[in-house]
Amino acid sequence: MTIEASVTAAHLKTTTWPIRFRAACSARPYRLCTDFLAVLTAASLPWSTSLPAIFILLWLLMVIPTIDWELFVLDLADPSRALPLCFVLLAVLGLSWSDATWADRLHGIKPVAKLLLILFLLYDFQRSQRGHWVFVGFLISCTLLMVLSWIVLIVPEFKIAHTASDGVPVKNYIDQSQEFALCAFALAWPMRTAWRKQRWLVAIACATLILLFVANMLFVVSARTVLVTMPVLLALFAWRYLTRRAGILLFAGVVLAGIVVWSTSPYLRQRIADIGVEYQAQDTSGIASTAQRLTYWQKSLKFVADAPLFGHGTGSIRQQFTRDAEGQSGLRAEIVNNPHNQTLNVAIQWGLLGVLVLYAMWVAHTCLFRGDSLACWIGLVVVAQNVVSSLLNSHLFDFHEGWIYVLGVGVAGGMALRQRIRGGDGLATDHLAR
Repeated sequence: MTIEASVTAAHLKTTTWPIRFRAACSARPYRLCTDFLAVLTAASLPWSTSLPAIFILLWLLMVIPTIDWELFVLDLADPSRALPLCFVLLAVLGLSWSDATWADRLHGIKPVAKLLLILFLLYDFQRSQRGHWVFVGFLISCTLLMVLSWIVLIVPEFKIAHTASDGVPVKNYIDQSQEFALCAFALAWPMRTAWRKQRWLVAIACATLILLFVANMLFVVSARTVLVTMPVLLALFAWRYLTRRAGILLFAGVVLAGIVVWSTSPYLRQRIADIGVEYQAQDTSGIASTAQRLTYWQKSLKFVADAPLFGHGTGSIRQQFTRDAEGQSGLRAEIVNNPHNQTLNVAIQWGLLGVLVLYAMWVAHTCLFRGDSLACWIGLVVVAQNVVSSLLNSHLFDFHEGWIYVLGVGVAGGMALRQRIRGGDGLATDHLAR
């Protein structure tokens, strides 16, 4: 073989390798594995904290080689993608004016960084035809958890992990309630659709699951945040999908059901009665959740007033509470890194600028779900649940609820974008097909 022929052969090898690699990444088995990792991420979320992180990392590693980076960058003009990126960049810039320890600064980056995954999820599931697999996997997983919750209420020995609450097999009652409420309201759309199409078995199955999820929250265990969120989601469903007459009948039925539940659920009555006891608490020796929140909020407003425009910097919350606790006693001496309100959490660290980015992101993600489809309804429920629950918690930054938001908005948003493009331009079908 001549030198020229050897050079030509080597050149062909170096140029065909990337083509072969791209072809392998576009093959059906590769795409199935990628989507299945997203399903595993969602399905493992109710049970574990480490497994979802492992699965989403593997999913990202498999998605990156398939990305058309030129198109990916162009998509950043979309506010639903640009604003999560801006949020993360603001958190990174906030490191420069924070005087917290570097450990606290880096800890402040972690809950924000996961928002970057929304960009990749939107990109991938805008092109995938299997986004519904993710939601089915999550629903099946939560259904199994709900069945186990009823079981361990009767037989606590069957708990998988040591938990502080009855009827909670793993993790905690706050995460479990968020999952069950999400599943209950997500099922409302397929129940309505099946009923209108006279698919009675599907409608009855959806209604049964909804009742079981709701009954578990009202009779077994629930977070009070969910009791605030559910009426809002119910009103949202009625406003979006029901006629005025149907909406009135629905709310009349809910009121009657509420009276029955209140009279038959000692657990629910105790949860509401505890609010008054907690409000009077002076320290953490007893139940004090309500008083703790009020104390955190009062202090947080003072911290925000000290640096209203740009905040105290990334990871500065604990430092602010530490300084304020000097010479204090009782609840006012507590040192925390979470004020239990998403707006205050952001405002302390990044001021009014951060709050504007947060609210703009919520609005942009709400606008993603304007259509009438299962994906749009699930996405809307995810955003609305996060916004309402963030009045009493920092749920966007909490691990479990934050990942629900990232996966819900990313997958449902990608599906909604796919449906919108296919509906608006038939030529886009080939470009999006996977």
